[in-house]
Amino acid sequence: MFSYKEKIVIHQYQLGGYNIVMDSVSGAVHVVDDVTYDMVAEYPDGTRDAVIASLQAKHPDYTYEELSELYDEIGELKEDGSLYAEDNFAPMAGELKARTSGVVKALCLHVAHTCNLNCSYCFASQGRFHGERALMSFETGKRAIDFLVEHSGARRNLEVDFFGGEPLLNWEVVKQIVEYARSIEKEHGKNFRFTLTTNGMLVDDEVIEYSNREMHNVVLSLDGRKEVHDRFRKDYAGKGSWDVIVPKFQKFVEARGGKNYYMRGTFTHANPDFLEDIKTMLDLGFTELSMEPVVCAPGDPMALTEEDLPIVCGQYEKLAELMLQREKEGRPFTFYHYMIDLENGPCIYKRISGCGSGTEYMAVTPWGDLYPCHQFVGEGSFKLGDIWKGVDNTAVRDDFASCNVYAREECRDCWARLYCAGGCAANAYHATGSVRGVYEYGCKLFRKRLECAIMLKAAEADMEDGTEE
Repeated sequence: MFSYKEKIVIHQYQLGGYNIVMDSVSGAVHVVDDVTYDMVAEYPDGTRDAVIASLQAKHPDYTYEELSELYDEIGELKEDGSLYAEDNFAPMAGELKARTSGVVKALCLHVAHTCNLNCSYCFASQGRFHGERALMSFETGKRAIDFLVEHSGARRNLEVDFFGGEPLLNWEVVKQIVEYARSIEKEHGKNFRFTLTTNGMLVDDEVIEYSNREMHNVVLSLDGRKEVHDRFRKDYAGKGSWDVIVPKFQKFVEARGGKNYYMRGTFTHANPDFLEDIKTMLDLGFTELSMEPVVCAPGDPMALTEEDLPIVCGQYEKLAELMLQREKEGRPFTFYHYMIDLENGPCIYKRISGCGSGTEYMAVTPWGDLYPCHQFVGEGSFKLGDIWKGVDNTAVRDDFASCNVYAREECRDCWARLYCAGGCAANAYHATGSVRGVYEYGCKLFRKRLECAIMLKAAEADMEDGTEE
């Protein structure tokens, strides 16, 4: 066993012309000059005189008095907890999880285990999730809403995602479920926030109008460049879907009038240069973007390789540069993985407990079976129960309840651990065979994205200071 008591991890890196120091525990970020950057690295392991002597050798233009003053300033940062902070959160992980035990805040409703596309990289086996094709009935959807209300405790805001397959293949039932949920909101003191994920093939004016009225968010699947998108996202006749869906998505987004949406793409070994796909999305007029690395078996020809890793990391850095450039030009856009709040940060519960899959968040199949999340649907050993009887597979639920950043020994020295909270349990399982495993390739990408996101915040702060001047 290892202890996180007094486990101190800081992360230092240089990016975009900035020297950045991040305290992993407090979340404090410091943008510093060269001499401070070097002293921060040496401060924990030496005496005052030894550190100052070392720094004088590296920075001869600084006097002993100046370096001594800097040493004291770093000491003050340590005292106020914004540098070299101790990680004492481990005992809280189980305690905080216990407080919300039995409280469900979100459901992913698999209203359609079927799809009108035949995407070769689909983790859901073209919408079937390793089983039979099926559509959810209104009766099952209604019961799922009741189950969520019954198990949501005092929580007011409840999330419901309409997912597939392709949910628009069961559009009338989607609308019936929404209308039922709206009809019981006031009675139960709840507020439902709905999300629709669609490949766009069946989007029409009625779908757009209804979604823009009732859906808190829409997720629209587009992989970017036509040749990249059409390589994998084909219909059953083998024809790419780009030409059909792009005009529909453009009309959809324009009609949303500023409401939440995301263009959600996937990049693979075929396009590690995914920034070109993001540029295509921007050229099409989309500004709320997400590009996700494919997760599949290591031997799959679409799987990202070690040779792809430096390319992908370079793309993340160039993406940050593009975002800054467009911000200066008054043409900003959002990238999902770069959205961080350095002032408030993620709440401590989320930082140590993770996404809540299997406890606060569950997926519901067309038959009403419960799974920890959409990526486990069809994996029989992970079935939790159903929406009528509730969770009866308590062993799996308890395993997910204890699945936090402190359950993974590999995370103990990671500077990003309190931002990823241990990572995705589904990715870990599919990569290692255990929900408590570590998907190391995904970790490397996460750390690079976080470095870029923090650098962006530093640059934005500089831009604001320049404007004020």
